[in-house]
Amino acid sequence: MQIEKAKHIIDTEDSLRVAKLAYYEILDTPKESAFDLIAKLAAEIFDAPRAGICFQAEEYFFLKARIGSTVDLLQKDKAAPFFASAAIQSPEGYILGLIYAADDQAKSATEQQLNMLKLLADMVTEKLEARIAIRRTFRAYDDRLHVLVHDLKNPMTTISLQSELLGRIPGVDEKVSLIAGKINGQSKRMIDHLNDILSNARKESHSFKPKKTIVDLNELIRAAILDLGFKLKDKNQSVLIDIDHPVEIFGDGDKLKVVFSQLIDNAIKFSPKEKEIKITHQRADNEITIAIQDDGVGLTEEDLDRIFLKFAPLSAIATAAENTYGLGLITANALIDIHKGKLWAESNGKNEGTTFYIMLPIK
Repeated sequence: MQIEKAKHIIDTEDSLRVAKLAYYEILDTPKESAFDLIAKLAAEIFDAPRAGICFQAEEYFFLKARIGSTVDLLQKDKAAPFFASAAIQSPEGYILGLIYAADDQAKSATEQQLNMLKLLADMVTEKLEARIAIRRTFRAYDDRLHVLVHDLKNPMTTISLQSELLGRIPGVDEKVSLIAGKINGQSKRMIDHLNDILSNARKESHSFKPKKTIVDLNELIRAAILDLGFKLKDKNQSVLIDIDHPVEIFGDGDKLKVVFSQLIDNAIKFSPKEKEIKITHQRADNEITIAIQDDGVGLTEEDLDRIFLKFAPLSAIATAAENTYGLGLITANALIDIHKGKLWAESNGKNEGTTFYIMLPIK
């Protein structure tokens, strides 16, 4: 990977665009063969000896793929008699970087060639989206597994202590003492294995355990909607939040925001243009239930039975041919699970809309 200092060839930096690049985890990482292949296709389209893919953050270009010699991106018009490029945009519309082709020989690009270059730029975005969806799902499942392991430690520790005490009771039968000793030894080994799993999890950059603090679900929902503003605008949709006061629980704000972002994004994808998404809540005892209701394509009974299965084929199709990976609901369900909550969906059938319910304990 090469880094080249830039002078904002792409539009002026803003916090949301930079945050999107950080979300993709694409900056300051090794080059990837998949990007090399896309860059090679760009070179072939224009019969050009040089091509590349780069992303811009702050005042630096991060070159992720390069065919041929380096092009001075700061002086592209002067450095190469021929230079064609297409912006790499996130689904929300943030310009993240560009894909280019360059030649030392002057030539003209046809409209068809430029359209094909734009398609390659879209392929880069598709790869970024698919990769982060897979990573997020694996992390959510790892988190759920590690929380389960953590919860198993308590009963195993109790078994170990109780078996040790049983073996020390004065006058206890020798056979009972022998069995108690074996139980104690096996339980201690199990505890050691569980500790090893948790120790390795803590060494990773993403902590497995929810960092629970007092969070306002109303605030998290509004933040998620703000991030999805471009998608809502593109389909001329609106979100009605029928919550006019803080809804506070003990939870991991970052993980819960992922849940709300995924479910609202889902409602946007599977609702036609100019529709409204409604968000409400109910409180009962020590539980808060958030409902996200859309007026979209709906789900069949068969769909409802398998929506939380990985890569399960569903009858629902995104209304504007948006990309779906079959992992978003899996991730959301895993993150709700580690909060000891529940996620489910209800629908009256095809074209009758869908409502997702998120039940979370307050403490």
